[in-house]
Amino acid sequence: MSYLRFDKTLMVNLQESLPREILRTNKSGAYHCTTIVDCNTRKYHGLLVIPVPNLDDENHVLLSSLDETVIQHGAEFNLGLHKYQGNNFSPNGHKYIREFDCEHIPATTYRVGGVILRKENVFVHHENRILIRYTLVDAHSATTLRFRPFLAFRSVREYTHENAQASRDYQLVENGIKTCMYPGYPELYMQLNKKNEFHYQPDWYRGIEYPKEQERGYDFNEDLYVPGYFEVDIKKGESIVFSAGISEISPRKLKQAFEAEAADRTPRDSFYHCLKNSAHQFHNKQGEEHYVLAGYPWFKCRARDLFISLPGLTLAVDEQDEFEDVMNTAEKAIRNFIEDKPVGYKIYEMEHPDVLLWAVWTLQQYAKDTSREQCRLKYGKLLEDIMRYIRDRKHDNLFLHENGLLYANGKEKAVTWMNSTANGHPVIPRTGYIVEVNALWYNALRFVSDIVREGGNDILADELDTQAEITGKSFVEVFRNEYGYLFDYVDGYMMDWSVRPNMIFAVAFDYSPLDRTQKKQVLDIVTKELLTPKGLRTLSPKSGGYNPNYVGPQTQRDYAYHQGTAWPWLMGFYMEAYLRIYKMSGISFVERYLIGFEDEMTSHCIGSLPELFDGNPPFKGRGAISFAMNVAEILRILKLLSKYNL
Repeated sequence: MSYLRFDKTLMVNLQESLPREILRTNKSGAYHCTTIVDCNTRKYHGLLVIPVPNLDDENHVLLSSLDETVIQHGAEFNLGLHKYQGNNFSPNGHKYIREFDCEHIPATTYRVGGVILRKENVFVHHENRILIRYTLVDAHSATTLRFRPFLAFRSVREYTHENAQASRDYQLVENGIKTCMYPGYPELYMQLNKKNEFHYQPDWYRGIEYPKEQERGYDFNEDLYVPGYFEVDIKKGESIVFSAGISEISPRKLKQAFEAEAADRTPRDSFYHCLKNSAHQFHNKQGEEHYVLAGYPWFKCRARDLFISLPGLTLAVDEQDEFEDVMNTAEKAIRNFIEDKPVGYKIYEMEHPDVLLWAVWTLQQYAKDTSREQCRLKYGKLLEDIMRYIRDRKHDNLFLHENGLLYANGKEKAVTWMNSTANGHPVIPRTGYIVEVNALWYNALRFVSDIVREGGNDILADELDTQAEITGKSFVEVFRNEYGYLFDYVDGYMMDWSVRPNMIFAVAFDYSPLDRTQKKQVLDIVTKELLTPKGLRTLSPKSGGYNPNYVGPQTQRDYAYHQGTAWPWLMGFYMEAYLRIYKMSGISFVERYLIGFEDEMTSHCIGSLPELFDGNPPFKGRGAISFAMNVAEILRILKLLSKYNL
């Protein structure tokens, strides 16, 4: 039985099928994303969504959707689906779906009377093109297919509406047309492998609605332009391939191109293979530079997310070369930052105070996966330069105090991963000595000390060890309270008693200032108050301000973002901490909690993990549909478990 198969009962029930989304990407950042019934519910959805660098730094929806119609004996059966005002769906093509399967490539089987039609698509890896193959599995009379393209030509952040500026011009190309609605956009080529008739019938379809945007408190309707439609006859057993891209392709190559792309796909036939495929989707190559996107469909490359997710997205799936490619770009960005030059690379938020420390952590994972010697030879100088930059107090918002702890100002601007803001101010003003920043600092001091000592620099190693002794002693004195857990942040006489997950890093990291008893106390309270089947809560239900539901308009969601919602990526560090304390006896516990994430492979974004979950049952997935840190950390734990099970 297929690992990712959905039957007719689920597909025709829009309450079940519309929340499930499908995502396919290429390395340029382009993507295809919609629901499993091909009804767009977000402004980010589209069949062909691509970067247009000469316009801006956003993705743009060129081809929003393609409505298919099966014609027999003059009767038309439209397979499309759109939402209009008043909860009206039309033309209700989902009622013809017999099954949807995306273990290998997304494949929808329709049954219309005696017609069985299979639709499969692939998003081409190395160019901005989607290929859709239609196979007439069964039919008892002459059959014609009609394809009606819905065009948007707009940023994913905006909507289009009927207007006089949109060009209605088109030109015939081999077995298709090319068209461009606005200056600055590339031409969109729509072609079939078989000769067909294009009927020019320009029209605007008005008032198409996106319910996910409505849920999130945004504008939610637009008009889409349809230039006309293609018609082509199809025989039983025949396959026809439709192509949409920004360059012309020889129709004779379309069938072969589809088959080659399909053959190149790793089946999503297990939990691991789903996550591995998902991991590949975050890679973004622009010329010589290699980035990692924080998530789909709206995140760009953010520095903290990059360094936290990189080991899981690459080393955990045995792709060391990919790690090094991304680090080559990241190292250049880091060097520009510490040399006070413009970063110059599309890695955002490099200035946040914990980012350089997360970079050290990611290189520590590389050392564990390869060897310390290899890490020192490739990245030893970078590690030394980062530590010198921090110790010399050159960072604008990372101050090394005499007690060995790092101080950051987060009163006016959110500076940690808990970064939500409302009305221009941080929802959680984490400021002063921040617990994970200083856990990272202690870990970095010990790790880099070991690296440089092995390289023969005993003087620097001794300096870092001395600093670590001071830092470790102060860490315990400042953060540990009489209840056995750690303050989230301390600023002078202000200590944040909230029970938050950031203390778990002091247990998970290889080097910790806590002794085993102290670590177990921290782990116990995190287990008792923050653990859910979908990740760690960002705030204990016993703490003031607990808000577990990430729903409503923007401001309401901003207040809930880190006030009780559960985040899967934190579970990676929690499980690492658990195994650090319980070792082999903790394996069954960790494996049991991983089941909660495997269950998500058939929900939300099929085969991936969403950004966050509500903190209370039924733990509904929210936010971005596919989130790099979550996928990465579960992959990292799967690899860690495999080492225990050797």
